[in-house]
Amino acid sequence: MSELLFFSEECDIPSFFNEERVKQWLQAVADDYSFQLGTISFIFCNDEYIRVVNRKYLNHDYYTDVITFDYSERKILSGDVFISLDTVQSNALEFNTTYEDELHRVVVHSVLHLIGFKDKSDADAKEMRQNENHCLELLKMI
Repeated sequence: MSELLFFSEECDIPSFFNEERVKQWLQAVADDYSFQLGTISFIFCNDEYIRVVNRKYLNHDYYTDVITFDYSERKILSGDVFISLDTVQSNALEFNTTYEDELHRVVVHSVLHLIGFKDKSDADAKEMRQNENHCLELLKMI
């Protein structure tokens, strides 16, 4: 049984973020890659909150846009995803895109990590970006 959960810590979830549409979209993404959705919790937070998570669990002392903890088993996607809305907003400006589009990209980026895509090498990052773009096209159909 799939359950996508949305929480906020020290911030407000943007009014444009349509949870039901995102749930339908991520179901379509999982189907497209032959996976099933399990329980995925999305925790929207600010920069300071994600930095604490980054230090506590990953021993990294810096801000980031997203941290994904993967609890997937076999073909069932499960995890906890922390998304800094502060960094998503600043990245949207830096990459000359909308806040909404950048947030959707980060959400699907985390799900692609759960599917098994990596982004540490240049080749992996290029493949990740191609998959993000493919998934963003799926969102347009929802």
